[in-house]
Formats: sequence, structure tokens, C-alpha cells
Amino acid sequence: MALGRKSNVVADDTQHISSLDERRESHRDPPLETGVYGYDVEKTEERPRKMSRLGGPKSIGITDTDEDSVVSVGKQMEMEASNSIKYRTCSWPKTAALLFSEYICLAIMSFPYSYSVVGLVPGLILTVVIAAVVLYTSLIVWEFCLRHPEVRDVCDLGQMLYYGWRWVWYATAVMFLLNNTFIQGLHVLTGAKYLNTMTNGSLCTVAFSAIVAVISWVCSLPRTFDTLSKLATLSAFFTFVSVLLAAVFAGIEAHPKGYNTGGKTGALVGEPKVFVVAPAGTTFISGMNAFLNISYTFIGQITLPSFIAEMKEPKDFPKALWAVTIAEIIVFSLVGAIVYAYTGTQYNTAPAFGSLGNELYLKLSFSFMIPTLIFLGVLYASVSARFIFFRIFEGTRHKGNHTVVGWASWAGILAITWVVAFIVAEVIPFFSDLLSLMSSLFDSFFGFIFWGTAYMRMRKADYGPGWVTKRGIRGLAGFILNVLIILVGCYMLTAGTYATVQNIIDNYKAGTVGGVFACKSNGL
Repeated sequence: MALGRKSNVVADDTQHISSLDERRESHRDPPLETGVYGYDVEKTEERPRKMSRLGGPKSIGITDTDEDSVVSVGKQMEMEASNSIKYRTCSWPKTAALLFSEYICLAIMSFPYSYSVVGLVPGLILTVVIAAVVLYTSLIVWEFCLRHPEVRDVCDLGQMLYYGWRWVWYATAVMFLLNNTFIQGLHVLTGAKYLNTMTNGSLCTVAFSAIVAVISWVCSLPRTFDTLSKLATLSAFFTFVSVLLAAVFAGIEAHPKGYNTGGKTGALVGEPKVFVVAPAGTTFISGMNAFLNISYTFIGQITLPSFIAEMKEPKDFPKALWAVTIAEIIVFSLVGAIVYAYTGTQYNTAPAFGSLGNELYLKLSFSFMIPTLIFLGVLYASVSARFIFFRIFEGTRHKGNHTVVGWASWAGILAITWVVAFIVAEVIPFFSDLLSLMSSLFDSFFGFIFWGTAYMRMRKADYGPGWVTKRGIRGLAGFILNVLIILVGCYMLTAGTYATVQNIIDNYKAGTVGGVFACKSNGL
């Protein structure tokens, strides 16, 4: 592949269909003519013309045209029809299961802590607003993928957004792989935390982490999202049970953990204190970290192009998206508010399981979190592995068939991602803070900046120069909203990074940074 701006892959002449008209007809995806590609995030009725493509990146025989997509959804399904492993097989309920497993996760149990920092009312408002923004930007992702069904992941999309520059693809790929690997590492440590909690630290934490990494590698082996969606359904269900139990237990137990003991700082005294707004003395660093914590739980657009790329009917994606967003707002708000109300500011921990004073309650509710502790890392490992695997074996029989080379390579790629995740998690003594730092750096792009840019590029492709004024108040409102989305991403990139770095410095000063390959229990 030629490198540089707007590079084109030119197929062999013998593979070209004789005329442009014949090529367009033979590769045309029927929904193009029925208005599916005529949807946008602001208007859902059919439009008189289909939305324009942006062109590039040219990685799998894509022509640089605003008329058609050579590798349309229908064509992709036709091309893999004879394969023993078919990728475009996910229905919208299965995609919804993947989304539920990604968003309904352990991070829910950090919401009580965030609410204790910013106050209950601001916390609930932030939850709803951030959920709405992520829903809106996710619909932009979907609209972009409808125009360009050849997009396989966020790296293809990133290059296409920024005018085909190849270096953007590489930069996005680095962020993509680092982000996913660090999330895998987080779940290795969280799995060790669970095992330490259940066994009262009966084994070295490093050994527990290794056990979790091996189990996760085995669970990562399925090649398609269609298969993983079955595990995703179980993961989401058990997570819901887990957080529901935690909320109920927090309400029925007499007192939270550490009640009136004073603690190391003497702050654990009196009845749980619940603040409607941020308590006096809340610093910018703590407030920003609480905001980032809520934001990171919602931001997951990095995986959406990969999910959409394996849907039989990408036009149905909003059904899955709306379902998970509504569930997020309800579950996050209720669990966060209820647990915070009963544990208060002074007794609150993250995750909130540690706030439960009854050890049986703690272990029972935490145990139902096992599937998501494993599966969410598995999901991100699978997304990373298919990114590498598809680029190595694109156009070969190993991609879509059961071959020794194909399966050995798939298993090997997954093994490498889990080994790296394990090592990084154990070697970096301030791993959790480093994860927050990486999120500030990467989620600013994958959660906000990319999608504000995508909106503007698509509207310009649809309406040409002056698209802002051509569409009247709707065009101006859309422009302002997406500029604000980009600015939020820039704020997260700068202020978020500053707050995280400062938190790392403060932890070093306080002596709370752990060691390398430490055996000390990290249990609740």
C-alpha cells in the first residue's frame, strides 16, 4: 500500500468490471436506494438523496468516490458466504448484548464515590448529560459507518476523517491498542482483587493476576462477535444482579464498613453524610477526577465501528444503542444514589462493594461480578486481536476458515495481548492512575474530538461549502453543538491530563504507590 495523503489501492485490471455503471449496479447495497443511507442523527425520515461518502482510506479495494461503496454490506456478506467462519452475523439484539457487557460493568460501583465528591444532584445531572452526549456521538459513529461499510475499526475511520493521512491511521492504531491493552490489564488486577477478597489473600497477588490472565485468554478464543454475544448476555445479567444486591445490602445493613471507627484520618465518625451539592473544600483535582470517572464509564465509542462491522443489518444499530443508554441512565443513577445515600461521603469506597460492613454481603454481591471481571477484558482483547489478525490475513483463506495457521495465529495474537497486559499491570506501580492518564489522552479523541469532526465532514459532504448557513437554524445549531463536543474533548485532554498527573504526584508524596510485582493483597 502506498503511503501518504489520500493513497489509493488500485486493483488489478483483470479484476475490474468492464464499465462503471455495471460496477455500481453489481456492488450496490439495496438499502442505498431505500433511504437507509439517508438517515442522519438529527433527522430520521428518508431524504431525497443518499448521503455522500467522504472517500479513503484505501485499504481493501475501496474506490475514491462519493457515489458508491465497492465493499458494501451486501457484497461483504456475499463474499464470505462460502466461508466456514462468517463475521457479518450479528443481529441488533446480539450487538445490544455486547454493548450491555461493555457499559454495565464494575465501573458502576465507582459512581457513589463520584457523587460523594461532586454532590448528589450535580452527579445525577452529569450522568444524564454525559449519557446524552455519548448517545449523540455514537449515532454519528453509526451514520459514518453506514456511509462507509468498508470501515472495520476506529483506525480506518480516523484516517478517513482526517483526509486520508496515513500517519493518522498509525497514531490512531497506537492509541487504540494501548487503550485496549490497558483495559485488559485493569481487569487482570481487578480479577486478582476479587480472588484476594474471597480468599482473604491466601495467594500472592501476582499469582492471582496470572490465573485471571490465563482464564481470560481462554475465554477470548471465539473468533466472532456473534459467539461472544452469548457470553456478553451472561456478563451483563450477572453484573445487574451484582449491583442490585450491593444497593439492597447497603440499604438493609445496620451500618457501613468502618462506621464510627475513626479510621486512619479520624474521618470515619458519625452518621453517613450525604451532600446535595459538592461539599466545602472540594478541590479542582478531586472534582475533575470525579467528572472523568463518570465520563470514562460512558465512553466506549472506540469499539462501535468494530461491532457495526459485524452486523447483518447495520441500520438496526440505534435499537441496541437506545436500549443500552436508557438502561445505563437508570442503573447508574439508581445504584450510585442509593449506595451513596446509605454509605455517605465518609464511608464511601471505590468500588462501593468495600463500603459494605457485612462481609457476607460484600462477598456475595462481589461474586456476581465475576463474569464481567473476565468478559470485559475479553471483549477488548478480541477487538485488538481482530484488528491485527484481519490485517495479516486479509484476502487469505485463513481469515474465514478453520485452518491451523489461522487458529494458531489468532490464539498467539491474543496470548501476546494478555501477556503484555499482565506485565504492564504488574510492572507499573501506579497503574490505576496511569490508566486514568491514558483515558484522558485517548478518550478525549475517541469520545469527543473524532465525532465532532465526523459530523462536520459528513454535513459538508452532503451540502457542500456553506453547509452551516444552507441548513438554517438546524445547520447552525448542529455546528455549535459539535464545536462544543470538540472543546469538551480538548478540555478532557488538557485539564483531565493535568488532574491525573497531579494525582499521581500526590499519591507518591503520600506513599500510597505500590511496588513492582507486589504480593501484597489488593482485596477489599
